[in-house]
Amino acid sequence: MRPLRACLSAAAAVTLAAAGTTALVAGHASGATTALSNRWYAAAPYLMPLDNDPPDPGALMDATGLKAFQLAFVLAPDGGGCSPTWGGTAPVSSDTAVQSKISTIRAKGGDVSVSVGGYGGTKLGQACSDAASTAAAYQQVITKYGLHAVDFDLEEPEYENSAAIKNEIGAAKILQQNNPGLYVSVTTAGTADGTGWFGKQMLLEAKSQGFTPNNFSIMPFDGGFNGAASQTGALTNFNSILQSTFGWDQATAYAHEGFSGMNGRSDTGEYFTQADFQTVLQYATSHAMDRFTFWSLNRDRQCSPPDNGGRTSGTCSSVPQNPWDFAKYSVQFAGATPPTTTPTPTPTPTPTSCKPAWSSSAVYTQGDEVSYDKHNWKAKWWTRNEVPGASEWGPWQDEGAC
Repeated sequence: MRPLRACLSAAAAVTLAAAGTTALVAGHASGATTALSNRWYAAAPYLMPLDNDPPDPGALMDATGLKAFQLAFVLAPDGGGCSPTWGGTAPVSSDTAVQSKISTIRAKGGDVSVSVGGYGGTKLGQACSDAASTAAAYQQVITKYGLHAVDFDLEEPEYENSAAIKNEIGAAKILQQNNPGLYVSVTTAGTADGTGWFGKQMLLEAKSQGFTPNNFSIMPFDGGFNGAASQTGALTNFNSILQSTFGWDQATAYAHEGFSGMNGRSDTGEYFTQADFQTVLQYATSHAMDRFTFWSLNRDRQCSPPDNGGRTSGTCSSVPQNPWDFAKYSVQFAGATPPTTTPTPTPTPTPTSCKPAWSSSAVYTQGDEVSYDKHNWKAKWWTRNEVPGASEWGPWQDEGAC
């Protein structure tokens, strides 16, 4: 492990957080963006704006009626430190690429939330020294983009670190206090009984700090799930956990509960079809749940050439579908009616030439390119004998068909 650079002191962080709040209010007063209803932020699907072949958000809005996007993920710098970056590599402070996408979305009447954390990478709660400095780092993101919503995606490996979770929950509470009206969701792993031990510890940490977000959402996939029935069962069990942890009645617990699914083939080979999403959507609306989202819009299209069962991809769903089928369930949850016409499919691009074939015995370093399963792949870091495409979170980035 590389040592992490020291973060701001608590006093300096609180000062920065307060200054960030002032800047945020000023930004809103200038008409930088108008907030949507909370229902839209609750329905915003995840979108990686810089990786995994991001779709054009404007075209997606036109095709589906979607208005809100959950941009992912803000992390600590890969080289260490307590400042926000996109994916650990692109500093928020100097960003123009994500800002351009946000401007496109807002120009069409939409808005974004930003998700911090996610699976893998170093989180700011791990890198920063305390809750105040963690909040100050996140306040930079809120101020930079004039955000009305933020999502704390607390999962492996961070949620196994009690000190990091204390920082994240404390930061979420500070941001909630310093940014009146900020929509805050907390997303964590799902299990058949609702959430696992670490998820329950996170809820207890929130209780101990007196922090209540708009919702606590679970991700019922990658844990032995099999279709919608197993997911709604987990949501029912999670509701009981929320009741027992916070002393809420059933209706109050559902009003603070959310669902975050994975469209198509999951990392562990589970399958969730449009019919599964419809069933969970009906469950969520009939129980007046607060949130319905999914990972991800980058995957909300059929693989090309069609590969409906062979692998999990970050850029397609691996199930038969029309473009943006799954996004339309988010539109329904928000209370809007998606277009009834089927959008014209995007022409399939001409495949590029294939790179040298991947070898299980070769050593690859960051930037090396290979071909496997009729796709080109680029190494994210040092790797050997790890099959390209075996996991969305593995060392290989899919560069498309070849």
